[in-house]
Amino acid sequence: MAAGAHGYWPSPWPAEDGGPRRLAVPDGAPGFAVAPDQRLAVTARSTLMSTMTMLGDPGEVYLLTHAALRAQFGLPTTSRVERIDPLTLKPLDRSPALPGGPMWPGGMAVHANGDLYVVYGRWAHRLDRRCRLKASLCLPLDMPYNSFVVLANGLIVTKNLSETAPARLTVIDPETLTPVCADIVCPEASIARLSADGDTLYVVGVRSLFRYRWTGSTLAFDPDWRCDYTAGTAQTHGWDVVIAAGSAWFMDNGRHRYRTSMIGRGVAPTPNRLIRVALADADDRDMVAVSGLPGGSITNPPLVDPLRRIVVGYDSANRVVAAWRFGAGLTPLWRKDGIGAASHMLLDPTSGQIVTNDYTPHRGEAVVVLDIATGAELARAQIGGLMQGVVFPSVGWDRDLYWCSMTKVARISVR
Repeated sequence: MAAGAHGYWPSPWPAEDGGPRRLAVPDGAPGFAVAPDQRLAVTARSTLMSTMTMLGDPGEVYLLTHAALRAQFGLPTTSRVERIDPLTLKPLDRSPALPGGPMWPGGMAVHANGDLYVVYGRWAHRLDRRCRLKASLCLPLDMPYNSFVVLANGLIVTKNLSETAPARLTVIDPETLTPVCADIVCPEASIARLSADGDTLYVVGVRSLFRYRWTGSTLAFDPDWRCDYTAGTAQTHGWDVVIAAGSAWFMDNGRHRYRTSMIGRGVAPTPNRLIRVALADADDRDMVAVSGLPGGSITNPPLVDPLRRIVVGYDSANRVVAAWRFGAGLTPLWRKDGIGAASHMLLDPTSGQIVTNDYTPHRGEAVVVLDIATGAELARAQIGGLMQGVVFPSVGWDRDLYWCSMTKVARISVR
């Protein structure tokens, strides 16, 4: 893949979820396939609010963290980027504290131009690969912005996190770090992170899923493609959408009361649902309950394997993970009760193995490898931590992966 081919640096993991379609698969790195006679080894380091790791050139691993204590007193917060040792996790380079303002876990990516970009709070920042700050932009609204995506043309698109008022999209030139057009006002509020496929942007609103296309000068709303997924229901808003296998995939009932975990923290009385919407026709859709249990809730996207035509959903509030075969509708494939999955997941497309978390209040957090076709548990590693991770893992450089879980960052390797 040539640098700039899709707006990101050509590394196995240049952005959250591996890229703007949120496929959660590595690009060109060895898979983490675990054989029956192998186990997982853990190296962990205590951190403050780890959000995500990503990869630059071979051996480069970057960690995004943010401060939280000041937010409890209504004070502005900051974020920080570190280049860490890929084995020991010790900091090699560290940015200054980056202005953020209102707290919400932000996002980071390695752009096709080679620099790092961060959106945290109401600020966007550009850094070099030694984590030295090059430029900053204060975003228009005094609200947290929920990360960003890079379009295929290299433009950065971010959006404020809005529960009631219509959300606003800001399009930023990566070289000048300035807006390239007037903000685009969405038809409704939106809390989820953005996704993109080429120069098409997908937005999960609090009531409907819709999209925009870059015209060369602005983002144009697509009036012929929209899915009102809450119509006639008591469901709450959806979270991030995955663009895969000709469809958009996400889950609803995203409103929750997370504190240290998602367990029992759903707000809506209904089960949460897995939703599929065809990219060619928004009326071609499937909606199925994940667990069927009341109070179902999530805060993240499903996992889609286009090769095996399997989608994995979960109900974090009720500790259920389930899979469906897709084609002519969604056919139940397997279900696992009692597994505390809440974080973004990883997929090794070669082996068909997935990585998720399993949290219990008395033991803390574990990282678990499952077979996507059967749900069988193949390996497990306890990483500890008092809080359930709901953020972003990434692959590593050598059959390993990095796991962020609020108070820790961990490297999990296959042995």
